[in-house]
Amino acid sequence: MAEKGAEGVGEVAAKTTLTAAQKQLNRRRQELDYWKKNSERIRSRNLFTGLAIGAFVIGMFSYTILSVKQERIMEDIDDEARINRIRGPRTGANS
Repeated sequence: MAEKGAEGVGEVAAKTTLTAAQKQLNRRRQELDYWKKNSERIRSRNLFTGLAIGAFVIGMFSYTILSVKQERIMEDIDDEARINRIRGPRTGANS
């Protein structure tokens, strides 16, 4: 029985002195377990983030198109104002 006790101590010592490859393998296993446990939560976060970015882009695009249309309207108004300035003010004598 004393021999089994000594073997147990040797096994513990062997487990504590892991090679670099074994440490890397353990880290990868832990990382894989983490991703397996949290993949659904991460996926939902990614979906929410993607939708938020998409909504922002669509909003910015819509705002840009709207402002360009308003600029065209302002150009038309400016053209009308320029024509009215060239014609001069309307009075009873020149109507």
